[in-house]
Amino acid sequence: MNPPGPGHGRPYSSHGRERPHWWPEGSAWPPQGPDFHRGAARVARRVGCALGCLLLLLVGGVTAMIWLVLSLTGTVSSAPLATAVAAVGIGVGVIGVIALAVAARRLAVPVRGLVDAARRVERGDYSARVPLRGPGSLRSLSRAFNAMSARLEEEETRRRSVLADITHELRTPLTVIRSQAEAIADGVNPPDAEHFAPIIAATHALEALADDLRTLALAEAGGLRLEREPVDVSVLVSETLDAFRPDADQAGIRLDNRVAADTPTADADPARLRQILGNLLGNALAHTPAGGSVAVEAAGEAAEGGAAPLVRITVRDDGEGIPADLAPRVFDRFAKGPGSTGSGLGLAIVRQLVEAHGGTVGVESAEGQGTAITMRIPAAG
Repeated sequence: MNPPGPGHGRPYSSHGRERPHWWPEGSAWPPQGPDFHRGAARVARRVGCALGCLLLLLVGGVTAMIWLVLSLTGTVSSAPLATAVAAVGIGVGVIGVIALAVAARRLAVPVRGLVDAARRVERGDYSARVPLRGPGSLRSLSRAFNAMSARLEEEETRRRSVLADITHELRTPLTVIRSQAEAIADGVNPPDAEHFAPIIAATHALEALADDLRTLALAEAGGLRLEREPVDVSVLVSETLDAFRPDADQAGIRLDNRVAADTPTADADPARLRQILGNLLGNALAHTPAGGSVAVEAAGEAAEGGAAPLVRITVRDDGEGIPADLAPRVFDRFAKGPGSTGSGLGLAIVRQLVEAHGGTVGVESAEGQGTAITMRIPAAG
């Protein structure tokens, strides 16, 4: 397991002081740097200006009241001077009140909009957005609120789509099980191995779907445990190809092993790496016609910036390729082409497992010209 990063365990701090839970993960606490100092100076100037206005309002109002009282009681001998001073004080006070009212209105309108939008989000309306207006700090807050609500809306749309896709994937095997079981129970079909076979196959499909969903859920929640060890990539690729060779021979597809002799060992969980290769090979075989070929390539690769070396593994086929509209989301859950018969979870699991290893995965494909999916994972030290 990798050591916890920022935001896990004790709060991240670059000065030995704990970061508050609401502070962005990975950001130094207490904040430092020129941007922070400029922001602090700007806040100090605004606070100073506000205090100065309040002080001016207070002095003007108090002065006006004193001169009015003195002039009315006759304490001040020069009534015209007292009246003038009082008028000036009252004028300053009125100007201060007007300035404060304008400032309060300038703050109140965007704040009221933020409050209304927050209530809409609380009710589940994630389409709520607020206009960017008011002082700079309020515009920044509005911008952050809009980004938050946009992300919530995206997550809600994704959640509904996933639920609909899961429902669709469950319906087919459940329909098979129910129809076959009812036919046997009604005496339409005899209770023999031939008619139990579709039920067993459907239950296997349900089990596979449940396992895939569990793997995805664990990986996305960061709860997927990896038993990492040095893995001989050449041996693992050979064993995985041998497991798929009977299916490939039956489909008339050639399997090629193109692992370079000097490929370094990988720092990986062998079971999960075998699962990744299995998903990629199964997907490649399903989309390669008879007479085609599927190859697994592997080699070492130097990482940029002097980082630890990598192992590059590519599964390449000369099949039908990926449609242009599907290519950008091929690693999303339940992303499937028109003729695909799988659940659409295979490549999503590949991406999650590769990223759990600290690696990356990408795809190169052109419709009708084949597909190459390449992953890079850390080499053993």
